[in-house]
Amino acid sequence: MSIYDIKVKKRDGSELGLAEMQGKVLLVVNTATGCGFTPQYEGLEKLYESYNAKGLEILDFPCNQFAGQAPGSDEEIHEFCTFKYKTKFDQFAKIDVNGENESPLFTCLKSAAPDEEVSGVKNKMAMKAIEKISKTSKEHGDIKWNFTKFLVDRSGNVIKRYAPTTPPEDIEQDIIKALG
Repeated sequence: MSIYDIKVKKRDGSELGLAEMQGKVLLVVNTATGCGFTPQYEGLEKLYESYNAKGLEILDFPCNQFAGQAPGSDEEIHEFCTFKYKTKFDQFAKIDVNGENESPLFTCLKSAAPDEEVSGVKNKMAMKAIEKISKTSKEHGDIKWNFTKFLVDRSGNVIKRYAPTTPPEDIEQDIIKALG
């Protein structure tokens, strides 16, 4: 299955076929508004502002599967992000990224990139702690926490999976390379 065969639910309840994103570089992120990583929205917005005109799209999927850190309705989450972080990139309806109700998009992404690279002692320690408290990460390849990121090239191929501990600014060079 190609990423372009998948439809996702928009915040307003309508559907978007990801085929409409062909030719774009995508950064797909599962997010939460009450997480220690929530300030990454600022870095995501900076990437979007810098590279959207060159073909980058950021697809934000709120997820409440990790310690209930994305409470509220889709609209409340959107209002929080646009008010606090001035986000302008697409934010979709809340989804599951693991388990029996997981989004087909995340099934596809996880199968293409089941592992994430974690560098630095501090980040490795943080991910070990996260793995212990994550209740929904049960299978190899499962999303471990909020702010896992997937970079997808203009042809729909997953380039890389990034751990929640990877700040958006550390992905910039990979985005520049993908944009060509």
